[in-house]
Amino acid sequence: MTRPHLKLALCALAIAALAAPVAMADDPPSTGGVQAPPPPQTEGMISARGPQIALTTRAGAMLRKLARFRGSVSPAAAGRTVAIERFDDATQAWTAVTSTTVDGDGTYLARWRARKAGLHRVRAVLRATGQASAASASPELAITVHRPAMATWYGPGFYGRKTACGVRMSRTLLGVAHRRLPCGTAVAVLYKGRRITVPVVDRGPFRRGTKYDLTAATAQALGFEHTDRLGALRIRTAD
Repeated sequence: MTRPHLKLALCALAIAALAAPVAMADDPPSTGGVQAPPPPQTEGMISARGPQIALTTRAGAMLRKLARFRGSVSPAAAGRTVAIERFDDATQAWTAVTSTTVDGDGTYLARWRARKAGLHRVRAVLRATGQASAASASPELAITVHRPAMATWYGPGFYGRKTACGVRMSRTLLGVAHRRLPCGTAVAVLYKGRRITVPVVDRGPFRRGTKYDLTAATAQALGFEHTDRLGALRIRTAD
């Protein structure tokens, strides 16, 4: 093998060794952030069941992407309308965002394209058929609608160093880097059905077109392996 080919082979081996972030026994301890990442979190379904109507959906959704709401009522309600309602904080009232028709077996499927990111309170309402029949609502659920953003991940070569937020970088540090969000700000990140909430621990990314830099542990928890689009939302705490 010629010398140039030998150098290329060695570089390829080095890149492959860094491709998957794993915890090492001699990794220096971190002085902040969130440590010991849990097993990857699969974004589970959340459900609410009332006396007459049940509702199931995902806790995480993407802005301008279809969110699906499934549920069931008595088969006797076949043909009636089910509305998905969102609570409007500005008006302090429930507003229908989509509706569908109950199938013959009592099940229903509704779709909603969320146009506002944030935390949303939703419920399903079985519409009345007449004055003698009152509408029935399910208990409410809380879903998070995330903004799409390009992201990458980092870590190798920085372990043991202090981040711009004063946190020691390690293979087990959960967090994200952002250019402007204050250090410690909680950010909910959604990627291919997995969701995790982590703090801002560093400044970056500095690659054009990317908005977030995930630490190696965060990338591992999400199954995030390369630069890609994900969902992210700053979680604002009450004053």
